[in-house]
Amino acid sequence: MTKKILVVSGHPKPDSLCEHLADTYAKAAGESHSVRLLKLSELEFEPNLEQGYHQEQPLEADLQRFQQAILWAEHVVIVVPIWWGSVPAKFKGLIDRTFLPGFAFQYQQGKTFPNRLLEGRTSRIIMTMDTPPWYYKWFQGAPALKQLDIATLAFSGFKRAKSQMLGPVINAKAQQVQNWQAQVERHGRLGR
Repeated sequence: MTKKILVVSGHPKPDSLCEHLADTYAKAAGESHSVRLLKLSELEFEPNLEQGYHQEQPLEADLQRFQQAILWAEHVVIVVPIWWGSVPAKFKGLIDRTFLPGFAFQYQQGKTFPNRLLEGRTSRIIMTMDTPPWYYKWFQGAPALKQLDIATLAFSGFKRAKSQMLGPVINAKAQQVQNWQAQVERHGRLGR
């Protein structure tokens, strides 16, 4: 079954491992699915949600394009590095500026939880890190994965994400990087 897949490279630097992995996934998925690829390194926007939800902050063209791509997609793949246990500030700014009330969720008078406006979508989160993934998961508690999967995507209506943690990147040999690319390519071909 053909899916509409949005692939997001969440690394602020062009030509990064994340960007290569996002390209790999998009190319493989594009063989049998409809794919859009957005690269954080190419997006121009103010990452600071200056007034929170108290005052509307107009969305730049790239943020509008990102929101439109989210609405179009059935499956969203996010490839993002882990820095200091979290995602890069520019990627966090992308989420802060676009997953807004009225787009991702809607508060309800007298209710504890908002309506989830992005229901029915699935996701895959691919995280690169210099920490061994087992250490990030079991000793650090995988905070960025939980934040992105549960507190952002699931909160907005996405089904719980499939995830891959790839690392340590810092001293990875070429063969290890090729193995990661092969894993990502396989998931891309399957559209998951």
